[in-house]
Amino acid sequence: MAAGSSKLRQKKFRQFFVSVYEVHRFTVAFFKEVFAGPYELKEVVRQCYEIGCKSLPIITLTAFITGIVFTKQSRPSLSEFGATSWLPSLIAIAIIRALAPLITSLVIAGKVGSNMGAELASMRVTEQIDAMEVSSTNPFKFLVITRVVSITITLPVLVTYFAGIGMLGSYLNVHHNELTSFTAFMSDAFVKITWIDLFSSAIRSIIYGFTIGIVSCYKGYNAKQGTVGVGRAANSAVVISMFLIFIEEIVLVQIVNYFR
Repeated sequence: MAAGSSKLRQKKFRQFFVSVYEVHRFTVAFFKEVFAGPYELKEVVRQCYEIGCKSLPIITLTAFITGIVFTKQSRPSLSEFGATSWLPSLIAIAIIRALAPLITSLVIAGKVGSNMGAELASMRVTEQIDAMEVSSTNPFKFLVITRVVSITITLPVLVTYFAGIGMLGSYLNVHHNELTSFTAFMSDAFVKITWIDLFSSAIRSIIYGFTIGIVSCYKGYNAKQGTVGVGRAANSAVVISMFLIFIEEIVLVQIVNYFR
């Protein structure tokens, strides 16, 4: 019994390192192909539309609710110290430094990452990718490169949009309670925001977008076990992307705080 358990652990251990090696090869292949022509610009634009424009409703709703709820939750604590005037600055710091890149990335991982994983997995199990290879088309460049580049480009734009809508929701709540003007709210909100905050938010969103794209495409492109593999690819794309985003968030926050 113990011998069997030991062999099982060794097998899982080997599978883990094999998976790491395959992901490394996949990532290296991406960087080799992304700078080599021909460039599928039309497909990149189409993917940007699919990722960006079709995600606006869920991003808008999430950002607006986040701004309102965070403002409502923060007001009582600041009121105890007579510091409600700090509310716009607090909300701006929270949204721009942390909430906008993190929440947007998690939403996109759930919506777009699962779609990418399922779409590529479906093409793999139905042998559409094999057919593209036979027809002298580079499926890796057309399917993987375009999607990873598109989500890496689009996510920073969605993060900026999230921050704007979140601040709007916060302003409406503050205006309703304190009758603060929009000009005064924005002036107070950006008192503590620096270029480091804006730059770090942009860099984090680019890294998170690349992570979602490369993980989702890897899982879908290498799917196995028929139609069952489609569901597994979609699920693992979301779970692994979110897990890596949280790990990256911890590391990047430490790095930004060091420079701040």
